[in-house]
Amino acid sequence: MTMEKLTAGDPATESADLVAENIGRLKALFPELVTEGKDGASLNVDVLKQLVGDKTLTDADEKYGLNWFGKRRARQLALTPSTGTLRPCPEDSVDWDTTQNLMIEGDNLEVLKLLQKSYAGKVKLIYIDPPYNRDADVIYPDDFSSPITSYQMLVGQRDTDGRRLTSASEASGRFHTAWLDMMYPRLTAARSLLRPDGVMFVSIDDTEVGNIRALCDAVFGQENFCGVIKRRAARKTAFLSKRMTDMCDYVVAYVRSDSAAPLTAGEVSDGTRPVFNEGNKETTRQLRVGAVAKCPDGTYAKGARSVRTLSFELLDDLVVRSGRVLNEITVLGPWRINQEVLDQSLFVTRNVGFRRTMLADELGKAKLLNDLLDDSSCYNEAGTEELQALFGAGAFPNPKPRGLIEYLVSAASVQDREIVMDFFGGSGTTGHAVMAKNSEDGVAREYVLVQLPEPVDPANADQKAAADFCDQLGKPRTIAELTKERLRRAGAKVKADNPGWHGDTGFRVFKLDSSNIRAWRPHPEDLGKALEESVEHLSSERTEGDVLYELLLKLGLDLCVPIEEHTIAGATVHSVGGGTLIACLAEKIERDKVEALAQGIVKWHEEQNPAGDITCVFRDSAFADDVAKTNLAAILEQHGIANIRSL
Repeated sequence: MTMEKLTAGDPATESADLVAENIGRLKALFPELVTEGKDGASLNVDVLKQLVGDKTLTDADEKYGLNWFGKRRARQLALTPSTGTLRPCPEDSVDWDTTQNLMIEGDNLEVLKLLQKSYAGKVKLIYIDPPYNRDADVIYPDDFSSPITSYQMLVGQRDTDGRRLTSASEASGRFHTAWLDMMYPRLTAARSLLRPDGVMFVSIDDTEVGNIRALCDAVFGQENFCGVIKRRAARKTAFLSKRMTDMCDYVVAYVRSDSAAPLTAGEVSDGTRPVFNEGNKETTRQLRVGAVAKCPDGTYAKGARSVRTLSFELLDDLVVRSGRVLNEITVLGPWRINQEVLDQSLFVTRNVGFRRTMLADELGKAKLLNDLLDDSSCYNEAGTEELQALFGAGAFPNPKPRGLIEYLVSAASVQDREIVMDFFGGSGTTGHAVMAKNSEDGVAREYVLVQLPEPVDPANADQKAAADFCDQLGKPRTIAELTKERLRRAGAKVKADNPGWHGDTGFRVFKLDSSNIRAWRPHPEDLGKALEESVEHLSSERTEGDVLYELLLKLGLDLCVPIEEHTIAGATVHSVGGGTLIACLAEKIERDKVEALAQGIVKWHEEQNPAGDITCVFRDSAFADDVAKTNLAAILEQHGIANIRSL
């Protein structure tokens, strides 16, 4: 037993807080009497009048809905444009030139705003595992007067003296309010990114499950509520609760609109019951190349087969070499064929699934998703074991299990080239799950992860393992570094486990930062200097790549769109999306090279022959004078390139 030293700040050394005690007594008698206000806990006088039978109380101001102090400000925050940009980081990325996946470091609210033009209405599934509002785990800055500045302070890019973080401390009197302030604008921004048939899943526990339901009803509409999945989160009971043991958490599901398909059990099965249950109606199932075969090497002729009392037919010859299936085969059989039956047949083992092709008129016959999830692959222990297998240490506390994300991807029927987003990226489970799922069924899904580069402190016992792991990697001590490392290692493992599959295991890294375009900041004491600086309003510290990707965001182009480079008249010219955007961001364009540059751009444009209008962008300060700029624009316009802009 240790002797704890009392300090001046300890509550035990202070006199009793009579106000807090009085509020506590009232709350014990009448819980609904105490609410959260601007300065913490306060009394709802209208409720008090009602409780004592005061006849002067009217219902003129009563209305149904979730309200809290700061809701209006939080709503406005979602509508305020971001002043930042996303800077490309090829050095942190994997397969930069070919990948369609994104990992973005930054405050997720600012990132969601920046993605609006490029990704609005394009995301099929959003899954988030936000802070559960327990033990002061909400760490997003609550000073939004200058969001980018606040974010830079949070990640150590600015002096943090006097900075305050949003805290989930119940003693603050704003226990739920601070959490709702954080979640409301993020859900609002996320909704607009979903496709009309998109699905939103939110993991949560008992602390805020009621509030997240009410909040999502307000954002998505109560009519778009699908249900709440009760997930068994642990194999064993943790005897830590005062009143009840806690073994489950929840996944709240909403769709964007009525055009979303029902959530189905799809390919998910525990191996003991059919995925679909329609008697003996026949359908086909396809098994991919590279499946692990249980039968000896050889060629097995197509034809009728049987396992126990179940009969089915191989519609293709099965070729096995070195224990692997060399050709895609199709199986024809009753709907009740499930993973267990396939496992016990001659051609495939449990860890390789099948892809079921379902006709449009069969969609209504699919088994709907169950609101109870009790599967060992979805337990939290499975997530910890998966991460330990990759990292060799418990570097990240309580990671979500990969099986849960794969389950939700199947439920939402995410298909080829459709996007899965997670803007509370954490350890990177969602990215890992998408890659693993793609390797199993051959579907080319894409992911977008966003993670705050939250610092981890080696002096904190709960964060020491994470900080030590970052030190071993030689990387900054942040959660975002763990996210990226998880994705690198997971991609390598998925490839190693599936040598016959050649899908996308890369990702592009971008980092949130202030805009490359400098705002006008007059110096009253030296106006001449301010005017001189305003001539070049692009930051001198930024690269052409930084400016180019800000252009993509501003013009609404995909961040993974292909980009080509040519050198024309000594200047680097970028062609984005097959010629949709042509950008020359050279710092100087000499007058005698203007015609050669313009003619080179025209020639390249004609070779690419893009559909629709194109945009040409140049650095405004690069031109020697207005004559050079006018001549270049005139040549381009003569050849049908009319949309010409300068930065």
